[in-house]
Amino acid sequence: MEWAWIPITIWAAFCQTIRTGLQKQLKGRLSTNGASFTRFAYGLPLAVAYLGATIWATGKPMPAGHGDFYLWTAMGAVAQILATNLLILALSMRNFVVATAYSKTEALQAAAFGMVILAEPVSAGGVAAIVIGTLGVLLISLKGSDNPTRAFLLGWTERSALVGIGSGALFAISAIGFRAASLSLEEAFLPLAAATTLVHAIVLQIALMMAYLLLREPGELRRVAAAWRPGLIVGMASAAGSAGWFTAMALQVAAYVRMLGMTEMVFTFLMSYLVFRERPTRSEIVGVIVLLAGILLGLTARK
Repeated sequence: MEWAWIPITIWAAFCQTIRTGLQKQLKGRLSTNGASFTRFAYGLPLAVAYLGATIWATGKPMPAGHGDFYLWTAMGAVAQILATNLLILALSMRNFVVATAYSKTEALQAAAFGMVILAEPVSAGGVAAIVIGTLGVLLISLKGSDNPTRAFLLGWTERSALVGIGSGALFAISAIGFRAASLSLEEAFLPLAAATTLVHAIVLQIALMMAYLLLREPGELRRVAAAWRPGLIVGMASAAGSAGWFTAMALQVAAYVRMLGMTEMVFTFLMSYLVFRERPTRSEIVGVIVLLAGILLGLTARK
């Protein structure tokens, strides 16, 4: 399964593109926390089905959890909640494209956190690839800017960009937590370990967010229930993407998975061109080329 993480990651990035677009629509009907809650609450049934299918296919029981597993899962779950909230907040900002782009610095941050927390080194070529890919993402984010050069050099000082960077940092921490949780189960068939981690994480996230909404945002759960149709689609896209992310990160170092996950920006670019018939700018085209070059370099420089 040496290369299995590649198509799995691309699938996860595609699902995340769909989820992000749908979640932006929910933001107008629900609070930031309510919109975030939908991805977990409505995604749980599909996550449980994925775990059940994995158990059935392998004939193995669900791996038993232990102290380290629950600690790593909790770290990843809480970081993912906060990261999702920041990303949804960014979608309501004027420069949400900039915020989304800067959230993709999570690949760089995942490499740093992975080396510090899990002692998982990333090759010099891998770091270079992640840097190149991140530069490509930032070039894509220049769309609509009156002064592209200034935006490229100083865009990180904007509030929306800082929110995006914070979101990326928390997504990177969650990736490290979930990878460590899956590996701590010492399950030979890593997709089963990933599915187990996914279900435990979502159950914890639902419990934490439900308690928060009941205490701090009374009535929001009713609005979440009323928005069940779009919420169900968001939840399914989220669970399908999360199943891909968790499985890929169990199979490969989180930094490389997040690097390849930047293909989400390519999907976003293609959607704007093919579906919304938006004419691409020069910076977008250059950015996509640079991003793809970085990803190809990263795939060849993993070791």
